[in-house]
Formats: sequence, C-alpha cells, structure tokens
Amino acid sequence: MSDGKGDVWVEAGFAELARSGVEGVRVEVLAKNLGVTKGGFYRRFADRAALLDAMLQRWREGRAASIAQQTRLDGQEPRERLKAVIQLYSERLNPEAMAIELAIRQWARSDESAASAVAGVDAARLKHVAELYRATGLAAEEAEAQAFLFYCFIFGQSLLFVERGPRKRSQLVAKSAEKLLD
Repeated sequence: MSDGKGDVWVEAGFAELARSGVEGVRVEVLAKNLGVTKGGFYRRFADRAALLDAMLQRWREGRAASIAQQTRLDGQEPRERLKAVIQLYSERLNPEAMAIELAIRQWARSDESAASAVAGVDAARLKHVAELYRATGLAAEEAEAQAFLFYCFIFGQSLLFVERGPRKRSQLVAKSAEKLLD
C-alpha cells in the first residue's frame, strides 16, 4: 500500500470518513474529491471493501506506533512522560484526528473489522500507559486500572464543552491531570 497511489485514496478516504462517516466513503465521492476518474481507484483497489481494509490497517498501525513513541521514556521519569502525554492530548486538540477516531468508533459498532481495529488500538494504548504506571511503582492491577482512568480522561475531556472558555478548560485539565499523576 505504500506505493504512493493507494495512499492518496486512503488519505481521501480518511478525509471523507471524518466529514461524513464510513457511509460517505464511496468510490464516486472520493474520485470527485480527488478530481480523477474511478478507473484509477480500481487499478489500485479491488473494491470499496479493500479500501476500507487499507484504511483500518493504516489507522491501527499509525495509532499503535504513535502511542509507543509517545510513551517511550527516553530518559524521562514515568510521571513526567504521563504528564507530557496528557498535555499532548489536551492542549493540542486535533479536530480532524478526533473526527476520524470518533467515526471509526461509530463504524466499529456495526462492523467486525473496525471493531477489531479499535480493540487492538485500545489494547495498545492501555498496555503502554499501564507500563508507565508500573514504572512509577504501582502493582500491575493498579497500573491497569489507572491506565483505564487515564484514557477515560483523555477521550472524555476532548468531548466536553467547557462554558467558561479555554482558560477555564486548561485549569480543569491541569487539576484533573494532577489527580491522574498522584
């Protein structure tokens, strides 16, 4: 898939997925968005299902690599690394990435392949963060529970609208993060 040709279609698929969900990821729509004919698509993919599979594979591999890199200690203390991950996810909101994440999770409610991809990404996220918590001295079971709360916070805070503006949101996130790092 990294021949370059399929990547354009996969990226267009992600853009449409973020915009209109998996139902909107249709060959005609993507071809129109790319300004090309459908023939180019069929030279690269057998059908829409093959594109959707390629999208799930790219998302799963990309998320797994990203979380592995984000949780690597590289000489930092585990608590500092956890704090950095919280800041990454709470201060640098990426609306398109969040739209893709939510669309894939919605897709996973009715599709086994998407559900498997989401389960794999979630397992990787929880595993890597639990390893950081274990490095702080927590027992395995406690570290897993703390990692679960960590991700509930990471994703939950991104969905909440705080009425009193970005400054209040930052203060709430910082105070909440302190609780996760105690």
